[in-house]
Amino acid sequence: QNYALYPHYTVRENMGFALKLAKASKKEIAERVDRAAEMLDLSDFLDRKPKELSGGQRQRVAMGRAIVRNPQVFLMDEPLSNLDAKLRVATRAQIAKLQRDLHTTMIYVTHDQVEAMTMGDRVAVLKDGILQQVDTPRELYHNPVNAFVAGFIGSPSMNLFDAPVADGRVDLEGFGEIVPSGAGSRVTVGVRPEHLRLATDGDGLRVTVDLVEELGADSYLHCSTGDGHPVVYRAESADHPRKGETMNLAALDGEVRFFDVDSGLRLR
Repeated sequence: QNYALYPHYTVRENMGFALKLAKASKKEIAERVDRAAEMLDLSDFLDRKPKELSGGQRQRVAMGRAIVRNPQVFLMDEPLSNLDAKLRVATRAQIAKLQRDLHTTMIYVTHDQVEAMTMGDRVAVLKDGILQQVDTPRELYHNPVNAFVAGFIGSPSMNLFDAPVADGRVDLEGFGEIVPSGAGSRVTVGVRPEHLRLATDGDGLRVTVDLVEELGADSYLHCSTGDGHPVVYRAESADHPRKGETMNLAALDGEVRFFDVDSGLRLR
């Protein structure tokens, strides 16, 4: 997160400083620095000082300083949090490519779950220092072990709402999903925005559209139920209800998740 570059040294001197301390030869230092600079698109900036670089370039210099040492593992603690959104996306892709090229383990800490999902081969989700789940990004997304992981992974996150159970079904207006056996009198129901559909037959959960996020290829409709609970629905077509209109939403078959209200653990 903090580049911690020496302001009075050039990029070349910053990247080679650890090797100089290790008393490596000038030839070896130059070769390693040039190779790392080529990887990071920094070859044209080797004679510049940090103040002459952008935030993304400084971040790459800091990574280059680690690369030249040929480490067994990289430890990164929120390295992109000081960058603007566009630069963060570009640097994220560069780090992922770097990992593939170097074949070196990277342990990467981030609060941005999009970073974790797009960069990680295996992702560990922690809450209050306690490991909740460790798995591939796809498994975390489709099979969260508890309500915390379900609500944290995904952007927008999974819709979660508590509902009473009656006769083995969720007792929610127009949303009568069958609950797993062994569920208590209340469950937490989870369904992702893309797993909702418009219910044209009059059934389904009735909601009012509060905000429409137009993203080009699709849209996110931020809605609320009659009792004010928020629900997000992803519409893949431009032909969707507008702000202030009401609609009924139903879940796609097999895409509803159930969690215990008290423990938060997945029931199905």
